[in-house]
Amino acid sequence: MKGRPHIYKNQELILKAQEVFWEKGYSATSLSDLSKATGAGAGSLYNSFKGGKKELFKKALAQRREDFKTFKIKLESSEAPVQLIKDFFLSLASEPQKSHAKGCIIANTLVEMSFVDEELEKEAINILKQTENLYKTTILKAQKNGSLQSKIPADVLAKHLISLWCGINSLRRMYPDKKILQQQIELQLQIID
Repeated sequence: MKGRPHIYKNQELILKAQEVFWEKGYSATSLSDLSKATGAGAGSLYNSFKGGKKELFKKALAQRREDFKTFKIKLESSEAPVQLIKDFFLSLASEPQKSHAKGCIIANTLVEMSFVDEELEKEAINILKQTENLYKTTILKAQKNGSLQSKIPADVLAKHLISLWCGINSLRRMYPDKKILQQQIELQLQIID
């Protein structure tokens, strides 16, 4: 029984730390910030995460990968997976102001870690490429079964969706307005009508 609370506590710490990393970025997040957010002292954090701040950050990114897996399952079981992708993008317009300001932790990491930390940069790239591949597989299947009429190759459309994702996460910081975001997302999604 002692192992389960420890695992749960670590997961709770990861989610709380993820929020701080998401808002401040890896470099700007201090150990003090992490201790304050998690309620764990520096010693406890280092005992739980032997690799320190970097290990905790990698686990925060891994949590986003878990969320990706959940979305993948939904797509694979959906009768209208392309619509599910569209709905996901369109839902961004209605998110709260704080979500707009945070953007995407994966895209943020890619930008922040370029020329700084190759390992973390590659991890962010890997997650985005996995998402791109999921889009490609979904689009290709929809093209083959006739539910998506676009003749644009699936890999090109998938990259377009990744471009939309990275771009919209900047745009929503500039224009945290539901109407503007919805218009822009709808415009970009016309390519997969």
